[in-house]
Amino acid sequence: MNIVSGLHEYLGDDPEISNAASVRNVTIRDIRKPKPSKDMRLFDGSVAGVKALRIAILGTDCAIGKRTTATVLARALNAQGIKTVLVGTGQTGLMQGAKYGIAMDAIPPQFCCGELEGAIVAASEAEQPDIILIEGQGALSHPAFCTSAFILRGSQPDAVILQHAPKRAHRCDFPDMPMPSAASEIALIEAFADTKVIGITLNHEGMSEAEITATIAAQSLSLGLPVTDALARPAENLLAMVVAAYPKSTQRPDVAAR
Repeated sequence: MNIVSGLHEYLGDDPEISNAASVRNVTIRDIRKPKPSKDMRLFDGSVAGVKALRIAILGTDCAIGKRTTATVLARALNAQGIKTVLVGTGQTGLMQGAKYGIAMDAIPPQFCCGELEGAIVAASEAEQPDIILIEGQGALSHPAFCTSAFILRGSQPDAVILQHAPKRAHRCDFPDMPMPSAASEIALIEAFADTKVIGITLNHEGMSEAEITATIAAQSLSLGLPVTDALARPAENLLAMVVAAYPKSTQRPDVAAR
């Protein structure tokens, strides 16, 4: 049995574990172990030359469903013939098979933007996609995380989809830290980066079916944006959110050529 580890502590560097693995011909892959600093890249602006539409899936908290929403959206876009690549930014996304990406919270801050930029440029050059989705981490407003800031800087996204849990009273693992509103997070994101939030996706934890329906309607009215739930509502609704914002970029190639 081989081992894929997402820990900050590297199993392959532990003498007892690595020796036991060697004896049993077991491969240990430490997903969060970064390459040497000498091999890392600084941000150089090359992401501006990427032709694909770039959309970051950010959130109002950690562990709120950003990766899940990004995965559902990538599948929906690809099913429509819109070639889409998901760039992972965390250990779980990489473990689940993201071909391009980095474990951002394991990289020295000086290189975070450049390493993410490099992953996006590599995905663009190798896959020639129509859309690149960037998995979010943490939240821009969350004082415990700086990863959202690096994602916005490194990916320079054309747009953002924001994941929010309306019934979550406080930040995950921070009982004395109230959750921000979707409106305040949108304002912060759009002030911090030259981008725009094109829609809201809900994490329906603690919500009944009726509450999901009512919240989608209320949030859409108050924010003036499309709102859906990637899991409790059809994936077509999530797809429509992108199509409404970028109709030309999301046309099938055969339709666009006519």
